[in-house]
Amino acid sequence: MLHAFTIENGKASYRNRWVRTPKWLAEHAAGRALYAGFGALRPDAPAKTQGDGGSANTNIVWHGGRLLALEEGHLPTEVEPRSLMTRGYCDYGGAIAGPFTAHPKIDPQTGEMIFFGYNAKGPFTNSLSFGAVDAEAMVTRFERFEAPYASMAHDFIVTARHILFPILPLIGSVDRARSGRPPYAWEPDKGAYVGVLARGAPVSDIRWFRGEACYVFHVMNAWEEGGRIVADVMQMAEPPLFAHPDGAPSDSAKSRARRARWTFDLAANTDSFERSYLDDLAGEFPRIDDRRAGLVNRHGWHACASARGEARGFFDGLAHIDANGRRATHFLPDGDATSEPVFVARAPDAAEGDGWLLATIWRGAENRSDLAIFHATDIESGPIALVELSHRVPFGFHGNWVNAG
Repeated sequence: MLHAFTIENGKASYRNRWVRTPKWLAEHAAGRALYAGFGALRPDAPAKTQGDGGSANTNIVWHGGRLLALEEGHLPTEVEPRSLMTRGYCDYGGAIAGPFTAHPKIDPQTGEMIFFGYNAKGPFTNSLSFGAVDAEAMVTRFERFEAPYASMAHDFIVTARHILFPILPLIGSVDRARSGRPPYAWEPDKGAYVGVLARGAPVSDIRWFRGEACYVFHVMNAWEEGGRIVADVMQMAEPPLFAHPDGAPSDSAKSRARRARWTFDLAANTDSFERSYLDDLAGEFPRIDDRRAGLVNRHGWHACASARGEARGFFDGLAHIDANGRRATHFLPDGDATSEPVFVARAPDAAEGDGWLLATIWRGAENRSDLAIFHATDIESGPIALVELSHRVPFGFHGNWVNAG
């Protein structure tokens, strides 16, 4: 379900609507669930079930005049911006095919959207696709290449001159899936790989760097610094919710994401890269002023958790980090929880960080939600405005701001 807040002419409004994917249409017609995890049909589903298992439930992105609902296993689903009515899958006139990441990167200088997809040659294959769509929504590149293994690659990294593909050991297996064991499992002995490719270079030029096992769901930003690439990510020792190949659960104490920095020295004669934690605060859903995507940024934000939030399994605060290493936080009243924050610039030419931070907050005691608006560089003072709803907005994943016009 999409949830949209519209702020216009001094007033705020809200609407929601299901994304009517083929999966949704088939299940709505049947009146019951037909699909299990990872888009597979349930054993009791009719053999001639129409459609596929795409859910379009992870991110919503505006690019090239299209509003796209995304999840990493299928093509983008185009949505009408005002009504939120579903228009259907978008393959750019047949120019792309297969899975499309929920986290494409939009170059603020060119308007180009860079994307990738894992399982590009079918479920649990180590083939990746990647490509580019220009500012006018024309596909300018679409290629496939082989990764070291079949990783669940949720996010990737783009700078002004390079693309980086983290291949981390949350690994898919056809044999496990067929035998009823976990389709994806944590296999740290495989180690971590990051493929680095210059933008515009052929995929045969990918250079693979290696490191010890870790997992990253989300990247904050990355940039070039001399002959090095620097990336800030939310890193954990192992992913939550996924078991080991033998079915043993992951270690919750190791599944706590914290802000970390990866550094790749492109001039060095080595295939290793540096990793270091920058903070001990548990957090996720990192964001920047998107006008600095792929460039050095001075400001960043993310959802975070206090000790009581960690104990309850949700994020109950927001954090702001500046280039001087200072961190400011705003924690919510006991029992409340926040979504991913979204930065909105005051004006197209405003200084980086000059604007607002928006987040949907669940008020636990009242079982309803607010849209909270903060001064982006002064979140510790609390929200400057609230759009109060009478009902709950369920916990979701990602959101974005779309300017009117």
